[in-house]
Amino acid sequence: MGPKFTPPAWLLKVAGIAVIATTVIAPAAAHATPHEASSGTSAEPGKRVFNSMQILFIPDRPDIFCTIGAVGTDKQARKIAISAGHCIQDKRYADRDLPENVQPVYDRNDVGFGPIGYVRYFKDPEGSTVGHATKDYMIIELVPAVTPSSQGPWLKEAGQLEVPDGQPSPNALNPPLNNERLLGAAANNNNELVVSGQLGVWYGRITANTSGIYQSWAKHEGGDSGGPAIWHVPGSDYPSEGNGFKATGPWTGITKARALGVPPYVYTSSANILADLRARDAAHPGVYGAGFQVTANP
Repeated sequence: MGPKFTPPAWLLKVAGIAVIATTVIAPAAAHATPHEASSGTSAEPGKRVFNSMQILFIPDRPDIFCTIGAVGTDKQARKIAISAGHCIQDKRYADRDLPENVQPVYDRNDVGFGPIGYVRYFKDPEGSTVGHATKDYMIIELVPAVTPSSQGPWLKEAGQLEVPDGQPSPNALNPPLNNERLLGAAANNNNELVVSGQLGVWYGRITANTSGIYQSWAKHEGGDSGGPAIWHVPGSDYPSEGNGFKATGPWTGITKARALGVPPYVYTSSANILADLRARDAAHPGVYGAGFQVTANP
């Protein structure tokens, strides 16, 4: 086991905005975990990993956590989860694929399982306190023993959003794919996000779209960074007491931060994430997460 990482005091403070304190990677030697050991396994095969799962990077610090926003597979058939890039800040490892298992990821509510996956990429914030302006995401490769699930505690993600007539993400290649196009937020648009996190499930209109960062009345708080946002499909049920506060819709983005402005809640669009993954893959084929598709597993 490598050296134990003790986070400095500044890591334990919210960065003035509703994002979690960031973590620095502490490299460790490879080690067997309950589900990876060749014998004596105590983990249940098929442990589900789903949107809204809270995740740790330091297993003995449950107060420092982020949240999973989407789960599925990439075009290499690797099991992938997506969260926020600002959850980790370490320039030694940012902005490149990490095939080495340098940063394990744990289920906050089941640390004893061992790592559910390993960070394979995260975007450096480039000086921002709330993550990179348009590319604030993290790619986690899940371990073989877990099963990706589309069903979170409140939200079921039905694929990923496509907007055939939307404006392209600033991260998109030319021509952009439909899942790299953005929802409108002008006065004549009524696009709404449905999100879930520590506050339960909330929905609200998208009031602004700035380079693929959506501003909405849908609420979140610190620790929800990376958590799920789906599009409210017009005509579908809103979450309510009558349906157990559940909602279904295509994956549309992840929780980013609370920022100055009204409303203060902002989200990185799925279009920005998918577009950047495709652009990076075009430059360096085989990157983790490229061609991501939300799982259809229940």
